[in-house]
Amino acid sequence: MSLPLSAIRPASLWSAHSDVNTAAKWLAAAENVLLSSFFGLLVLLPLAEIVLRATVGIGIQGVSSLVQQLTLIVGMLGAAVAAREKRLLAFSATALLGGRFTQTARACAAAMAAATSAILCAASMEFVAVERTGGGTLAYDIPVWLVQSILPLGFGVIGARLLWNASEHPAGKAWASLAAGVLIAIVLFAPLDPGYTVPTGLAVLFAGALFGAPLFAVIGGIALLLLWSTGVPLASVAVDHYGLTSNPTLPAIPLFTLAGYFLAESGAPKRLIEVFDALFGRFRGGAALVTVLASTFFTCFTGASGVTILALGGLTMPLLLASGFDRRPALGLITGGGLPGVLLFPALPLILYAIVAKASIESMFLGGLMPMLLMLAITLGWGLRQHKASPGARRKLDPDRAARALWSAKWELALPAVPIFMLLGGLATTVEAAAATALYAFIAAAMIHRDVRLSRDVPRIMSECGLLVGGILLILGVALALTNFLVDAQVPDHAVEWVKGRIESPWVFLLFLNLFLLAVGCVMDIFSAIVVIAPLLVPIGLAYGVHPVHLGIIFLANLELGYLTPPIGINLFFASYRFDRPMTEVCRSVAPLFLALCGGVLAITFLPWLSTGLLKMLH
Repeated sequence: MSLPLSAIRPASLWSAHSDVNTAAKWLAAAENVLLSSFFGLLVLLPLAEIVLRATVGIGIQGVSSLVQQLTLIVGMLGAAVAAREKRLLAFSATALLGGRFTQTARACAAAMAAATSAILCAASMEFVAVERTGGGTLAYDIPVWLVQSILPLGFGVIGARLLWNASEHPAGKAWASLAAGVLIAIVLFAPLDPGYTVPTGLAVLFAGALFGAPLFAVIGGIALLLLWSTGVPLASVAVDHYGLTSNPTLPAIPLFTLAGYFLAESGAPKRLIEVFDALFGRFRGGAALVTVLASTFFTCFTGASGVTILALGGLTMPLLLASGFDRRPALGLITGGGLPGVLLFPALPLILYAIVAKASIESMFLGGLMPMLLMLAITLGWGLRQHKASPGARRKLDPDRAARALWSAKWELALPAVPIFMLLGGLATTVEAAAATALYAFIAAAMIHRDVRLSRDVPRIMSECGLLVGGILLILGVALALTNFLVDAQVPDHAVEWVKGRIESPWVFLLFLNLFLLAVGCVMDIFSAIVVIAPLLVPIGLAYGVHPVHLGIIFLANLELGYLTPPIGINLFFASYRFDRPMTEVCRSVAPLFLALCGGVLAITFLPWLSTGLLKMLH
């Protein structure tokens, strides 16, 4: 948000200001093109591997490694764009802050985060220097250190942008830069006693999180602080961050997310609404069926029910009101209607949890099916009960309209079949199936329907997707360093012993787990929570005999329900913004649905066969 001019600027200053803005726009455009280009390569390499393997029987040399390296590059470039746009993932509770105090608090948080980024940059430079001396190469003799250089470059750019965005006043930027410099000097050069420094540092990081510091800086700062206190070289953080590239499934995250973004940016939402309305709108409460089915389908591919509220809200609200719904239940249904989609493959949270918890994606897919159907039935049932009888609103099925709607949306409706058919048929790996899904969504949006323009919209969509992916992978990288430290320090083992010593019954443990995850879902976005919390909970769940897939479905269902928890669930803010309604009204509208869905989450928790039944049946 720019400050209003209180006086006429001198011509020279105005010209300089204009030149800076123009240069910034050109730089941003070039950065978007660069990110889109690498993202395009990430899509094309797995597809080329499929084609070559099927035609000549020989694939691309080291393609898996190349794709993993591209994922690292896309992630760091996307994180730099997220820093430029002030959209790095942070605790959502900061949305409650307001007033002049917020500006000061966020400047302090930016200084802390920039200092952490600078230290991560220095640690990454040390790591790259060592790797360059080693002289390792990738396929086609590409030097390993060349790819690894994206780490210090990315952290350096992110830190600089955090300072630039710390305040809209030059004095505020200068103050934040000075504070960051002091913090860096203290950490790197001052003789500090770990006994005092660690508690103080943790308190500063916690305060920074509350004031809006990006979550990667909070987690990375904790990792750096703990490693420093035990004498471990800080470069190990960069080693672990680069270690992300060793995960063969990781590239599926940006690829499936890109498919969802093409879907969201095209005319697909309107076509899907038309299909569901043509088929189910004639029934009493049919508008509720349309809203919930479309929201679930959409959330499955975008991976975020908040995006669904923004994308579909303007289409479904008039539909619900016209069919006889009061505004309050209609608002509640739109706010919570997308929740079941998080449990359905290829939703991004489902894939991310599988990677972090080291579970197979196929098992998580099967584990989420019946819980998804249960939550879908609860949401539909609640929506149908809210509909007032209005005989005049009933209409007969129009076969011609239904046929036209199905034909128009045939490409979107067939989208889920692409990854499922390729995976279950053994035709492709998870990454290759994700690349094929992204290509399919691109062709449908840009070439068949032509809702998306190649030159203008595609780079913007890919940059926007890269922004989200970059924020997630940035957190995942530093969280991996923290997790490895905790594992080496046997913290999960001690946590298991502590919990087991106080809670004997697995059922009591699951009850407390639900309460804990619900609270986490209120203040953290689902991606950050998966990365931070899942590695600590999985060993505890295993100690109580909870199946890993069952634990994962409990985890995802509770976190998504946290988005609806009054008064600070993030979906409540999305709905308030989208429909310009007071938060109190949104909370009242969603409260009955929230209670109904709580019953569904408890059923998922205490009926394990809902999550494991299909898995055991098919294995």
